[in-house]
Amino acid sequence: MSNIGRVQDRVAIVTGAGSGIGQASAIRLAEEGATVICADINLEAATVTAQQIKSAGFAGEGYKIDIADSQACTDLVDTTATKYGSIDILVNNAGVNLPGVFHEVTNETIDRTLNVNVKGAMYLTRAALPHMLKSQRGSIVNMSSVNGLVSEPYLSVYSASKGALVMFTRGIALDYAKTGIRCNAICPGWVDTPINHAHAKMLGGLDHVYKTIDSFQPIGRPGTSREIANVVLFLASDESSFMTGSIVSADGGMTAQ
Repeated sequence: MSNIGRVQDRVAIVTGAGSGIGQASAIRLAEEGATVICADINLEAATVTAQQIKSAGFAGEGYKIDIADSQACTDLVDTTATKYGSIDILVNNAGVNLPGVFHEVTNETIDRTLNVNVKGAMYLTRAALPHMLKSQRGSIVNMSSVNGLVSEPYLSVYSASKGALVMFTRGIALDYAKTGIRCNAICPGWVDTPINHAHAKMLGGLDHVYKTIDSFQPIGRPGTSREIANVVLFLASDESSFMTGSIVSADGGMTAQ
């Protein structure tokens, strides 16, 4: 772990911090000086991430939340602000990917996807903004997807949710551009995380996807969670101070085709 202090003394909330990109982002922010609230629907997983952070000498805390619950989102933000004094960074990373043939998709799949991927980010952002306005500073990073820009087979609902997150990012950026609060989104390509496994199964299995990955991701390999976490850190830090409303593709060249 390195520590240059890019987000020194900032307070960050990272959702979906129990695994994958969320876990890597929580660790990366902590490495650079932030106190990180590792929020996840799985408390055990969130606690493991926080323990990894603390064992390396940095500051982290596990927190259980279902971000589809608006009151739970408000409680998380208010509890964090009361305990630590501010909310400086919000990483809306938690998400679900429930692929399917669209005419067979259930109401439950549609509701869960939109409630978590879109409304959860909205609830947390709405709760965090008053605290950020008090300090006239804040960075919101929304984890969209390459599928917020282009779609793929069996991902109609997921793509719709991630496209909504792109436009939500732009709207928040415009609304708060003069307040010191920035909002940007990341659109990862295929990253080696469990959220993609169900989709891979529908495409012929994970081994098949990785053997043929250069057919759709020109870099020829899946991304790593750490690589996306590095982009999260950049957008969360003052190094990206002139960026708001930006939609950053980190997709191994997928959308360059």
